[in-house]
Amino acid sequence: MLSTSSYFCPTKVILGNGCYRQIPDLLAEFSAKKVLLVVDPAVAQAGYVMEIREMLSGKGIECENFSAIEPDPGDQSVADALALSTALGAELILAIGGGSTIDVAKAVAIVSTNGGRIHDYEGIEKFSTDPLPLVAMPTTAGTGSEVSGSCVITDTARGVKMSIRHARLNPARVALLDPQALQSLPPHVACHSGLDAFVHAFESYISRNTNPFSSAVTLHAIRLISGNIRQHVANPANADAALQMLCGSALAGMAFGQTGLGNVHCMARFIGARYHISHGLSNALCLPVVARFNMISNPELYRDVAQAMGCNIEKLSLMESAEAAVTAITDLCSDLGIPNHLSEIGLKEDDIPELAKLCIGAGYNKWNPRLTSERDFVALFKAAL
Repeated sequence: MLSTSSYFCPTKVILGNGCYRQIPDLLAEFSAKKVLLVVDPAVAQAGYVMEIREMLSGKGIECENFSAIEPDPGDQSVADALALSTALGAELILAIGGGSTIDVAKAVAIVSTNGGRIHDYEGIEKFSTDPLPLVAMPTTAGTGSEVSGSCVITDTARGVKMSIRHARLNPARVALLDPQALQSLPPHVACHSGLDAFVHAFESYISRNTNPFSSAVTLHAIRLISGNIRQHVANPANADAALQMLCGSALAGMAFGQTGLGNVHCMARFIGARYHISHGLSNALCLPVVARFNMISNPELYRDVAQAMGCNIEKLSLMESAEAAVTAITDLCSDLGIPNHLSEIGLKEDDIPELAKLCIGAGYNKWNPRLTSERDFVALFKAAL
């Protein structure tokens, strides 16, 4: 742990089957009569979304719907949603969707009160005025965006993803974790988003910037996600597994923005952009080799991970326990059908030097537990190839 660190989460979390029915009363607490509903197009016509709209109408709340949201959302989506919000005079943003949807809602909330464009706020704590209140209900157990202090928007002109971070002002005011919102998830989306949440928890737990508060929530997140993701992917309508996954994802989301992440996210960031695959899948493809690489940096933490994942380590040495964690992680990816090799998504050995150079320039050594050189990144990519 670094000499000084912090932990902060300002979001009120409501969880349980059918908790979405509390939304009208929640909006009343904010005295909101005009609401922009930012909703994932995949669920815009879902029964519970239609019920929410009817409940809001019954309470005299004017609601406009924005659903033109793409994966890895761009600045134009934010501009279009902002125009609708401004025309409405929205007093609150209600987001229902995955990480992309919630990130667009966050961006609109920020620019609505701070002015300018979302590009003006790239970086850490670049705005100081409270955004419009945001109430968020995730429809995937993955990014934890509803409680995290960051949002990611693509600058289409530069072709780069902008990270807008503020631990106090960027999380939603209220997050609703309702397993009903996950019932129609395609299994592959449940898989990739769930593994994204696992990586958030795992990399946060072993981060150089971890602290006792973040460790408490991320270790339990590892326990919840690893213990429920197989059931969740097999049947997203399994309400018990879905709720545990939502809780694990949110717990990880409360921590990783403050502890930082590591080499898995570093490598996945550039793989996803180059080969146009989902962020969760990109993470999963890199996870086993990076987990093994980082193991020697802190085997005690790996022993904790092994135990949280249900491994029997009672008679094992420290290094054997750490190895058990790596095996459990590798088995988890295998059980969920993650490809074994990066070559299966198109990566070629000739691409590796450039990818390694990008990784070393991204600066993840300030969080990753093992110091990683450009040569190390080359070796990691080759090991995953």
